[in-house]
Amino acid sequence: MHRHAMIFYCCICASFALHLLPCVKCSSIELKPASDNSIKHHQDSQKTFYIAVHGILLWVSMGFLMPVGILVIRMASAQEFHRTTLRVFFCLHAIAQVLSVLLATAGAVISIRSFENSFNNCHQRLGLGLYGAIYVQILTGFRRPRRGRKSRSVWYLFHWIMGTAISFVGVFNTYTGLKAYHSKTSKSTSLWTALFTAQVLVMAFFYLFQDKWDYMKKQGVILGNEPITTSSVQIITQGGNDKDSSTTEPCRKSNSLGTYFSRSNALNKLFQLT
Repeated sequence: MHRHAMIFYCCICASFALHLLPCVKCSSIELKPASDNSIKHHQDSQKTFYIAVHGILLWVSMGFLMPVGILVIRMASAQEFHRTTLRVFFCLHAIAQVLSVLLATAGAVISIRSFENSFNNCHQRLGLGLYGAIYVQILTGFRRPRRGRKSRSVWYLFHWIMGTAISFVGVFNTYTGLKAYHSKTSKSTSLWTALFTAQVLVMAFFYLFQDKWDYMKKQGVILGNEPITTSSVQIITQGGNDKDSSTTEPCRKSNSLGTYFSRSNALNKLFQLT
């Protein structure tokens, strides 16, 4: 009797387990897509983070440090400084360029490891060209010939053209990178674009201001550190007129030419300092 009861209970438990197996299977199938969605969401958020880090590194590298290095070295060449001050400017220029290359290298590593580099868009192609150009630029900077050699002029022209081109293309590629970030993540980049534009405008203003600084300082100054006034010009011209009035009639024509040249010389002396 007990044996039959045990068999009966076993049959009931087996049938109950068979009924539960499809439910367990269905529940596992339903939970699997949820797990895949969470993994995909994690991957997307991680990729977005890498894109942001890549953009910040290249912004600081080619959109900030590279132009700053150019402004620093132009500041040293635009005015006469002590030799020690010139070395400080040169060291600041070299530090800015080396840091720019290091940050660009870090951005390139992130791009290679985390992104799909199919090079089918403008941003990736320009970025690849910029990576090669900055390494050529840094190598030419360390291979600078000494002053007095014939190759110095050729080196300077090449180094200047490369640095200017890298800065312009780097700024342009930063804008294309902001556009690519918006298309990848659907996030607004208006604020970042406005901030970068403001930075570029400030640098452009400072670049133009460097050329006009000496000119602005020399305005209103003549030889002897005296201010330019209309009376000084009148004195010079009056001296010429007095000389003309003391001459005779036959020589009036030649004296008028002398007055013209004396006034021209006076104006030339004034404009030589501008």
